[in-house]
Amino acid sequence: MQVILLDKVANLGNLGDVVKVKDGYARNFLIPTKRARRATDSAIKEFEARRAELEKVAAEKLAAAQALGEKMAGKTVTVSQKAGVDGRLFGSVTNADIAEGLKKLGFDVVKAQVRLPNGPLKTVGEHPVSVAAHTDVVVDVTVQVVAEAE
Repeated sequence: MQVILLDKVANLGNLGDVVKVKDGYARNFLIPTKRARRATDSAIKEFEARRAELEKVAAEKLAAAQALGEKMAGKTVTVSQKAGVDGRLFGSVTNADIAEGLKKLGFDVVKAQVRLPNGPLKTVGEHPVSVAAHTDVVVDVTVQVVAEAE
């Protein structure tokens, strides 16, 4: 299916690109999340008429994400979990736990933005984690996992 992108999509293209994607990806993800429209002649003409407005909105989103990234860079989030004597956790620290910790510090982050390169954290200590505030803005944050006092 041919779609015109209304937003920058990772590994696909930028605003205004006409790309060919699988039908299910377009129907189930891109179109419902308002990141793309079917690339019909009328849709392309309408997009060209609104291009400046959409580029302005995209630039504002990027600027807001960069400001958030600058504030968040180098921060340390502390998460406490029950742990055994050897430092292994009973359970794990997931991206939802980290997003909740960042919200307590005053950053508006959803769990989908937290990237755990090696999966959930299962040991006590400091772990580097990246937070993608925008497709172009990825910030490194340190997560300190501490054993919960019983």
